[in-house]
Amino acid sequence: DLEKRVKEDKVVVFMKGVPESPMCGFSNAVVKIFEIHGVDFTAHNVLDDEELRQNIKEFSDWPTIPQVYIDGEFVGGCDIMIQMHQDGELINILEKAGVKSLA
Repeated sequence: DLEKRVKEDKVVVFMKGVPESPMCGFSNAVVKIFEIHGVDFTAHNVLDDEELRQNIKEFSDWPTIPQVYIDGEFVGGCDIMIQMHQDGELINILEKAGVKSLA
């Protein structure tokens, strides 16, 4: 159930591949951003599950992967994560969720 999956951890990422081996540049960028912030997250590899890949797009009403959820709320994809990282907003969102950023 997607509702449970997006809330199973403070930070949840639906991505292509796994954090240790992202399978696309966009997923890799999201992983790198969380590495910079020292934030652990739960990852779901949509390449292992075509149904999950389609359903998460409908669930979020967002057409692309990766998708990031913080504190159960959809935050966005790669471009939004890069922008929030650059302007400092990501630290605020993480802190509101009770997640400490090292950046």
